[in-house]
Amino acid sequence: MRTQAPALLPIFRSALQARLLLRVLTSGEGLTAADLARDLEEPEPTVFRETRRLLDAGLLRGERIGRALVLKPAEDNPATAPLRQLLVVTYGPHLLIGRALAGLAGIDEAYIHGSWAARFHGEVGGPPGDIDVLVVGQPDRRAVDAALAGLETELGREVNVTYVSEERWRSADDAFIGTVRSRPLVPLEMSDGPAMLTP
Repeated sequence: MRTQAPALLPIFRSALQARLLLRVLTSGEGLTAADLARDLEEPEPTVFRETRRLLDAGLLRGERIGRALVLKPAEDNPATAPLRQLLVVTYGPHLLIGRALAGLAGIDEAYIHGSWAARFHGEVGGPPGDIDVLVVGQPDRRAVDAALAGLETELGREVNVTYVSEERWRSADDAFIGTVRSRPLVPLEMSDGPAMLTP
């Protein structure tokens, strides 16, 4: 079955290939195909085939630990560092922003919306000019600003944060919320995962 080129960066064979590479190239530890299938919510046989292609291409390396094949970046490949940077600025905003916001008090939920979210979900269009973040809850805004400081440089785009209360987010009568909810959203996983995103 032929897959559609991803809207965020159509040089990749598929969005899965780009997302998979991003996960492995930005992880501080190795990942198995089973780990990736769970994280990316994709069938394990499909993920295994994709990792095999990337291993054969020399973009990933595999290390046997017991019966598991642990995948890591092929750091000796000169393409790895620029590929990592390319993936971070295109597919990485939700990972970087989610990790940056992890552990901050007062955030109930957070999402990326707008043009980047639309491209992430495959909607064709021009490259996103900025990253629109919606934070639900009542966090200390200075703490959020401090957590996100420096990400604009790494992502190559302005990061705009809008704050809404939990009550407003649940409102059926708010025009702004209705518009945001009617368009693609990318939920942020605010986990304390590996922070290694650049070499």
